[in-house]
Amino acid sequence: MEYSIQKLEKSTVEISISIEKEEWKGYIQEAYNKNKFRYTLEGFRKGKVPFNVLVKRYGIEVFFEDAMDIAMQKAYGEVLQKEKLDPVSRPDVDINVVDEDGLKFTIRVANYPEFEVAPYTGLTFKKVVNKVKKAEIDAEINRELEARRPIVTVTDRAVQDGDMITLDYSGAVDGVKFEGGTAENQALTIGSKQFIPGFEEQLIGKEIGVQCDINVTFPAEYHAADLAGKEAVFTCTVKEIKTKQEVALDDEFAKDLGFDKLSEYKADVKARLQKKADENAINEENEAILTSIVDATNIDIPDCMIEEELDRFVANMKQNMAQYGLKFEDYLTYAQTTEEAIRQDRKDAAIKELKIGMVIEAIVKKENLVPTKEDFDAEIKKMAESQGMTEEEFAKNADERTYNYMMTRLMDEKLIAFLRANNVLEEKKSTKKATDKATDAE
Repeated sequence: MEYSIQKLEKSTVEISISIEKEEWKGYIQEAYNKNKFRYTLEGFRKGKVPFNVLVKRYGIEVFFEDAMDIAMQKAYGEVLQKEKLDPVSRPDVDINVVDEDGLKFTIRVANYPEFEVAPYTGLTFKKVVNKVKKAEIDAEINRELEARRPIVTVTDRAVQDGDMITLDYSGAVDGVKFEGGTAENQALTIGSKQFIPGFEEQLIGKEIGVQCDINVTFPAEYHAADLAGKEAVFTCTVKEIKTKQEVALDDEFAKDLGFDKLSEYKADVKARLQKKADENAINEENEAILTSIVDATNIDIPDCMIEEELDRFVANMKQNMAQYGLKFEDYLTYAQTTEEAIRQDRKDAAIKELKIGMVIEAIVKKENLVPTKEDFDAEIKKMAESQGMTEEEFAKNADERTYNYMMTRLMDEKLIAFLRANNVLEEKKSTKKATDKATDAE
């Protein structure tokens, strides 16, 4: 066998293979041995018809198809092994010559891209410093206050903005009721903009049990085309009003949350927010380091790998929708799009995800960042404890998917630790004015 390789674009290689006469005869003989039991001729037992007799009766070409299959598989495998090729697509084969004197064919196949990772050590990156602002602390405390405000029923006043009401309504256009325009005991928070513009505002000041008319105009781009732009009248009756009582921000409020004083509660909020801010800062740094390396690395990714990545994305979309009883086709109709448009919009992200995976794999391999047995044992212990299991119970219930997740997570952790240890994170001097410090949490 003789062969030559030509590298094409998109990491595709073209392999030209020539099988000369003597070697080709051997493959034809293998094809005969494989198929001789199929032939029966007068004077010979089944499977005992000599090769020359079959050739004389049917022509040597009768063995070419099977001989080609045997020859191509063997030759292709040998080339892959010798050249250390890693195909990522099915081979596309062209037969150039096939006769008694030999076989010549060409194989085109997409190969796993060969690339050099951009420098990934000795680099300098900006250290991210996230300081919690007083406004963030106040917002967190206000969220807690809002969540703990008791809901009470109001009977001695009219509807106000922010109230949670229950009402009956019946809508009509030109005096004719329309589908979906009538409801009883409908819950509505005034100011939530749950209803069409103007509806909720007109309910402010209405008394419980008093019937009233609300005049509105449906938006020009309303989802129901027969109502779009139409004027409508809703006959409404408010049946119940509820509101949230105010809660004082004092030591008593803090005690309800398990603290002795309000100052302790505020300090705890600040500490929790700062911890989260510090974690976010580390994540931002990690992403900046990895993104910089990936962006600086040139990889000629084959189209078939991109298409497979898009296939996975679409398949996940369909699976996620199916869990909620939704059909992918219905989503396409509602979103006024097509699967091809989704794939096109997702293409750049797919390429980036592939590049990230390839760069990570290359660095992990080069630096031998594979998790050890001790790493796995520690991870199993941690995951078992988080799920209230013993290590034996966890190992018994874990499946291949769980172990793959653990492997990926541990490998990512090792990679990030390596990159942080071998690059510089430099804190830039702040150029903010001193007045900006007033916004920092004290």
